[in-house]
Amino acid sequence: MSNQTPMRRGFLKTLGSLSAGLATLTSTQVQAQGKTGVATTRPKAGKYMGDFIAPKLDKVKVAIIGVGARGSGHASQLAEIEGVQFVGIADVVEARARKSEAAVTKFGHTPKIYFGDENGWRTMLAETKPDVVFIATPWSTHAPMAIASMKAGAHAFVEVPMATTIKDLWEMVDTSEATGRHCMMMENVNYGREELLYLNMVRQGVLGDLLHAEAAYIHALRFQMENGDSTGSWRTFEYAKRNGNLYPTHGLGPVAQYMNLARGEDNFGRITSFSSPAKGRAVYAQKSTKLTSPKFKELDFKGGDINTSIIKTQLGRTIMVQWDETTPRPYTRHNMIQGVNGVLAGFPNRISVEGITSNYHKWAEGKDWEAIAQKYEHPLYVRLGELATKMGGHGGMDFLMLYRIIECLRNGEALDQNVYEGAFWSAVGPLSEKSVAEDGSSQAFPDFTRGDWKRTNPLKIIA
Repeated sequence: MSNQTPMRRGFLKTLGSLSAGLATLTSTQVQAQGKTGVATTRPKAGKYMGDFIAPKLDKVKVAIIGVGARGSGHASQLAEIEGVQFVGIADVVEARARKSEAAVTKFGHTPKIYFGDENGWRTMLAETKPDVVFIATPWSTHAPMAIASMKAGAHAFVEVPMATTIKDLWEMVDTSEATGRHCMMMENVNYGREELLYLNMVRQGVLGDLLHAEAAYIHALRFQMENGDSTGSWRTFEYAKRNGNLYPTHGLGPVAQYMNLARGEDNFGRITSFSSPAKGRAVYAQKSTKLTSPKFKELDFKGGDINTSIIKTQLGRTIMVQWDETTPRPYTRHNMIQGVNGVLAGFPNRISVEGITSNYHKWAEGKDWEAIAQKYEHPLYVRLGELATKMGGHGGMDFLMLYRIIECLRNGEALDQNVYEGAFWSAVGPLSEKSVAEDGSSQAFPDFTRGDWKRTNPLKIIA
């Protein structure tokens, strides 16, 4: 469906001029840019993965690494999806591996179980030869596990963020291209009802030309320091040593797809970032009597409690990305997209659009919002929303994401999220760290597509 209004055509003309300018770079300039620039060379054996379609799989042999709080949920839901054959489960803790084994065997699966060895997952890859590997482990392990999985012949599906350094993100991109295997970061929020709804409305041209977006992940998680060996036991140390926007993708992923970033229309340009003082976690650690480890009281927290980053796209659009997992305020994954005709916002859900709502000075909320939603409901949610809600996982978005992964692999379709999107969205972490360290200096996004984003199709409205 075309959404090329006069303003958008003007934007694209400007982008074409910019691209022509980049093409005039000297070979010395191109070489100097290396892995931080826009013109790196793809290895001869590599293939562009933007719209890549893997050979169809009738049965999808699945292995999973890490079945803690996140991975165990994935295992349970995957076990009920038609076409899935569980072949392996790996976790360093035997009890967790056994619990997920029991959960999937109820549905007729007979996976091999690996535990007690930090490298047990490598043995699993060699012995079970899975078609796909789901990775739900601490952030620092995402890159090596995904890279090894792809080199072993499997598609890799990685929890957020995809990686924490630009170097690792490039290696994941390079490996995906070299092996012809998918490497998808599993951004579940792209499958929320509100996010799918707004994507559909944007695709139908409701907002006209897009100008600005806002995205946030606000979630008070200081209590993770009291959660035993679950997520908080390792996340807290990340927040202690790093200062930036460390968890951006829940908010950024949906608005990036609204804007078709890295998908033919526009792309990430630059980012500038600032952090507040680091106060809240240290205060919480000193007051708490339930800490899992006394080490939390001794940490010198470097990460600011609140980070605010501004992204400028190549077409000049802006995106504000905010992150706060420390301060005691209500949860929100604020999601807003602004166009010349109006605005769509989530958390709380509200809409104000000329020609659709009665007064653009007021929000359509509650029953009025729901009436609009019924008219523009995303076809994928119409088809699977009731089942997804029943299956659960963050209101059904987890199940919908997993279902689509398996559906795409079995039907021979391109995935809803490609490796480059995962790299761009995750790059906000290390780029924001550098910006904060340099007093808000502007940082350029590497072009992980090497210029090929211009020929990547926008995400379709899938029925």
